[in-house]
Amino acid sequence: MLELEVVQGQDKGRRFSLESSRIVVGRSPSCDVTLGDYHLSAEHIQIYVDGDSYIARDLRSTNGTMILRNTDRLILKGPNQWEAPLQDGDRLLLGDPTSPTILLCSVHLNTKDDAPEKLVAKKSREELKKLAVELGAVPDDLAKLYKATSRLSQSGVELNNVLVALADVVFDLLENSTHVTILLADKEGSRYTPVLARARNAEEEKSVRMSRAVLRRVLNDRAAVLVANAEKELGSTESVMAANIMSSLGVPLWSGEEIRGVLQADNRTSSGMFRERDLELLAILGSHAASAIESARLYQKLKTSEEQARSEAAYLKKKNPKRTFDDIVGESPAMQTIFSQLEKVIDTRATILIEGETGTGKELVANAIHDQGQRTSKLFVAANCAALPENLLESELFGHVKGAFTGADRDKKGLFEVADGGTLFLDEIGEMSISLQARILRVLQEGEIRPVGSSRTKKVDVRIICATNKSLEEEVKAGRFREDLYYRLHVFPIELPPLRERREDIPALAHHFLERYTKELQKTVLGFSQEALDIMFAYKWPGNIRELENEVQRLVIQCDPETFIQPDLLSVQIQGTHIAEKMNPSTGSLKERMEAVEKWILRESLEKYDNNKTRTAKALGITREGLHKKLSRYDM
Repeated sequence: MLELEVVQGQDKGRRFSLESSRIVVGRSPSCDVTLGDYHLSAEHIQIYVDGDSYIARDLRSTNGTMILRNTDRLILKGPNQWEAPLQDGDRLLLGDPTSPTILLCSVHLNTKDDAPEKLVAKKSREELKKLAVELGAVPDDLAKLYKATSRLSQSGVELNNVLVALADVVFDLLENSTHVTILLADKEGSRYTPVLARARNAEEEKSVRMSRAVLRRVLNDRAAVLVANAEKELGSTESVMAANIMSSLGVPLWSGEEIRGVLQADNRTSSGMFRERDLELLAILGSHAASAIESARLYQKLKTSEEQARSEAAYLKKKNPKRTFDDIVGESPAMQTIFSQLEKVIDTRATILIEGETGTGKELVANAIHDQGQRTSKLFVAANCAALPENLLESELFGHVKGAFTGADRDKKGLFEVADGGTLFLDEIGEMSISLQARILRVLQEGEIRPVGSSRTKKVDVRIICATNKSLEEEVKAGRFREDLYYRLHVFPIELPPLRERREDIPALAHHFLERYTKELQKTVLGFSQEALDIMFAYKWPGNIRELENEVQRLVIQCDPETFIQPDLLSVQIQGTHIAEKMNPSTGSLKERMEAVEKWILRESLEKYDNNKTRTAKALGITREGLHKKLSRYDM
């Protein structure tokens, strides 16, 4: 029997059981079991009986289903993995991955078919060592096993391929076998689940069943067993009678001292009983199969863990990107001062004001403060105060109740409430209206908010980090920013330097973005030429780090694979500034300055065309004689 208990979710504490061959669980009232969590799909999961197993099948739900088994995770979300057998203690995670509905599974086995002691033959693990030596004296058997193990070794590392190959090998090795079942143990070794059941006749495959009595005999005796005339030897147990087994072999799959699985072969006809030699051959094959299966299970576990880690990382990066100081590139003295300030303020409750020009990385610093601080387990929520008009920004920050204004068809949480316990980053706070500034001041003073249209207040515990590219002090003098709020926010100011004041960091930042975008675009770029770096170093970067990042992204797209980034790929404004600085003398008359420019153009053109005067003259739009006259004039 299978019992399920909701241990997390809106229906927490509810219990139900599988009283028929199958049930459907979901949000729709038409389901056999309807749960109230709106994150669930209408028909989320089906659970059905298959032989002695309970199978959970995801019905192609939006978020999929996860089976949590101790520390292992199995994701049911296609294209090839929609269902899996359930074990006692499994937890089914349904719905929103960040706050799922969790069902605890209790599997109770029917154990009335206990096996009596009498068996035809059994082979212990110690006897197998002797059998392996004796096998060399029987060439036919040795050839059979060699062929079987060779085929098994060629099945690869995918678990399903190994299991299918093992079943085929057993059919080839034992001519009298009609059915093969493979059972594997869970992590604790307390439950064995059929993972493959095959019939020699493919038309019978859907009706394959196995005997739990044989399984228990293998586990109790810790040996390979042969049961002849199983109905008589094991008694009229339900599973044996239903399967109509006439003779059966059960072989343990050893991993060290543990039995990690059982390989069972049946003969369900009245003729051609298994012999003791069949037991010996299957037992020796089992020792080879155990290694192949364990390797495949380990590979599958690593692959699942890797996919899960990648999925979780992508989800977290999308929902709540986390950064550390390692993400803030900077070795300049100015940045070392910033890092020192961050270390002092991270574990305090102080409100922080980050000042700096657009593109200096204010949100990156705010995120790092949150990530390294005591609130890292809660949310970091960002709001741009310049991106929304006043009425929408108020609703965004404080939330609203149903009917508060036209279009408010339901209650909505504001960002202060969403970030409760965590950090709220208010970017461009200098753009906020005076009336909204008063409400922000109340949050800082009282620690409470009032949603739009509501008469009730709510307590919130939020650390506020603000940022601005304006001088708030000047805004206060101009009457555009409240003086009392300014002093509340100015508890711990951090001023980020523009990129032109930390030029030492330009090469490191350029290489940092180069590595990011070559990975993202899957393109090999060898690096920057020194001349390109020199030009980038000299540029003033009015857009700061954001402008540099955009420039590098464009360069990676434009650059040919397996080449260095050359100066001619740089943006026109960067090249133009560099050229103007190189060729424009700072002193002299207009005539002297114009001559300096002409000399620079002639020198650069000759260098470009390897001093070929004909090509240089053509590029400049003058005759070869005209070029000679100019070179003579400037003594070049």
